[in-house]
Amino acid sequence: MNLSTTPSHRIGEALVKVIDKNGNPVANKELVLNQKSHEFLFGCGAFDFVSWYGTPIDTYRTAKWLELMNYGTLPFYWGKYEPEEGRTEYESRKAAADILKANNVTIKGHPLCWHTECADWLLKYSDEVIMDKQLARINRDVTLFKGTIDIWDVINEVVIMPVFDKYDNAVTRLCKKYGRVELVKEVFAAAKAANPEGIFLINDFNTSPQYEKLIEECLDAGVEISAIGIQSHQHQGYWGEEKLRDVLKRFGRLGLPIHFTENTLISGDIMPAYIEDLNDWQVEEWPTTEEGEIRQAKEWEEMYRILFADPNIKAITGWDFTDGAWLNAPSGLVTTDNRCKPAYDKLLSLVKGEWWTKGEVIRTDNEGVVSVKGTKGTYEIEGTEGVITLGSEPSKATVQIFQ
Repeated sequence: MNLSTTPSHRIGEALVKVIDKNGNPVANKELVLNQKSHEFLFGCGAFDFVSWYGTPIDTYRTAKWLELMNYGTLPFYWGKYEPEEGRTEYESRKAAADILKANNVTIKGHPLCWHTECADWLLKYSDEVIMDKQLARINRDVTLFKGTIDIWDVINEVVIMPVFDKYDNAVTRLCKKYGRVELVKEVFAAAKAANPEGIFLINDFNTSPQYEKLIEECLDAGVEISAIGIQSHQHQGYWGEEKLRDVLKRFGRLGLPIHFTENTLISGDIMPAYIEDLNDWQVEEWPTTEEGEIRQAKEWEEMYRILFADPNIKAITGWDFTDGAWLNAPSGLVTTDNRCKPAYDKLLSLVKGEWWTKGEVIRTDNEGVVSVKGTKGTYEIEGTEGVITLGSEPSKATVQIFQ
């Protein structure tokens, strides 16, 4: 790794004692240090791991995904997850979650409450019954996946929720009846009751002062928000450093961890600026271009560096791993014909290069102790048994050398 270009708050250190099988210190010995995992969550939508209605997953894409990412978002849109009341897509999500967990990936479920892609069958019920079913849905899914999925976007896009008028839906009805803050309070309480140790996010694409105010009102009302979710679907052009830093400053003052939850950068023509709702831009083809791929790689690198340098940021999640996943956009790190774009290679050079330790030669002192320093995460010394964890505070560890 390159310590000089890694933000200091992302670096941890430990004193490691190396002993032999008899417990004696292994003095003045050269050893090799390798990183095993990042503490920071480098993520992406993990939709490529879902077998959609029985279709096989693409093992090339999932292998490339796992090479780069340690954090994945799985879809739980109510209307698709439970298209008929009582019939869910539990098996497909559980199978995807099991693959991710077996590869040491931290998983987030998205979302538990949202007005878009809501279940149409809810509309036949009264508002009071809809609320009961919404809370029961949260209890059911958070409980079922507890221990496998312990991070959830609890409620999505609340700022627009009560005034959303494109079509009737059950959740907008709830938000109009009970108000934004009361709805947030109820759904967060249900999630917390189902998994007291869970990490629960409020998530929104609206980064205006309205979202700041909503979060403040929710905190004042006693809502236990674990982290703030910020979306940045940049189909109409890269935000740029100035806007990124403005958003980080305004939401950082709220004193909560921040996850950049849904991030999209395009490697083709940019969506026209006059489009107000991204979903209104429907095209049959939206090709990636050589020029666009170069631009995308530069933008992803700058965005990663800015966010990784901010101590409030705990996670960065790209949205589409493969082109065409949403709106047919060239928004992935991999093309539809399974070619890794320059953006993939650039992010890999950061996550598993500049901010990663591999093959570093270290030497124990006369007492068998060696100082280890690197990006926060877990490490191992070749030829020894034991895990070294570098965290926020300096730590100590003992590993035993194989004989």
